[in-house]
Amino acid sequence: MSDHEFENIIQYQFQDNNLLQTALTHSSFVNEGKPGHTFNNERLEFLGDAIFDAIISEYLFNRLESVEEGDLTKLRALVVCERSLAECANRVSLSRFIKLGKGEENTGGRTRGSILADAMEAVIGAMYLDGGWNSVKDFVLRVFEPTIEDALSGKLHMDYKTEIQEKLQALGEADIRYVIEKEEGPDHDKTFYSNLIFNAQIIGSGSGRSKKEAEQNAAKQALERGGKFVF
Repeated sequence: MSDHEFENIIQYQFQDNNLLQTALTHSSFVNEGKPGHTFNNERLEFLGDAIFDAIISEYLFNRLESVEEGDLTKLRALVVCERSLAECANRVSLSRFIKLGKGEENTGGRTRGSILADAMEAVIGAMYLDGGWNSVKDFVLRVFEPTIEDALSGKLHMDYKTEIQEKLQALGEADIRYVIEKEEGPDHDKTFYSNLIFNAQIIGSGSGRSKKEAEQNAAKQALERGGKFVF
């Protein structure tokens, strides 16, 4: 699998291939001392996060002229999150091109939402540096269009915690708790893992770059698996 193949998928040709190489390189790959690879995608991820947020904010601001700040913030949060980034990464087959260390590869890193989301942000950051605002804006609005439209039409629901709490409480008295199982990564880039416990049984697990996002993803999994448990 070549970088050129990935460029064909995303419909963008990088002028500086080093930027693309770095965007696709996970820290685990560099840590294993691979020859010729001294930079990982974390700095580009940092930049891409800000660029992605700004593009979606500008788009919503211009499209929804009569919508107030609070509702704009909620809509943006539906799009600018790990879940939608990972889904978009899958949309462009990004997992096929990420360079991972053997340890991450063997533990399912290529399908891990946090790794896919980080790489997607890194690609956005790299594209901004390579082609400027208009190029990366066109890319983001094109590949995230299904997610944006689902958010605007009400098909996306971020508050999974409220949704599952209502379902569980409808069954009667319920002991519902979220427990952070572990944390990984440096302070500036942590990943949290949460379990949703219902009446002493784990019914959902999720990860995220904040405790709240991990809990939301745990609730989401529980909703998706609901028929196998209690509702």
